[in-house]
Amino acid sequence: MTAESETELHRKRLRYRSWHRGMREMDLIMGRFADTHLAEFGPAELAEYEAILELEDPMLYGWISRREPLPADRNGPVMTLIMKFKYTS
Repeated sequence: MTAESETELHRKRLRYRSWHRGMREMDLIMGRFADTHLAEFGPAELAEYEAILELEDPMLYGWISRREPLPADRNGPVMTLIMKFKYTS
């Protein structure tokens, strides 16, 4: 398997995980975000996004909805994109 096909497989797995989180609100937020941004992500961004997907829905939803402050150690480039992403059209 080539590096390019491995990266594409990684993107597909992350997209699936984004749409199947468990909390419907997070499925919609993260799924739409993944559909919009994963194709442009390189290895570093994919790794950061995968780490974000490991977080529990209630905690992540609290940050995205701005009900809870985002910890400084979670404020990376991909999280910044998620926080700025418009989920509705």
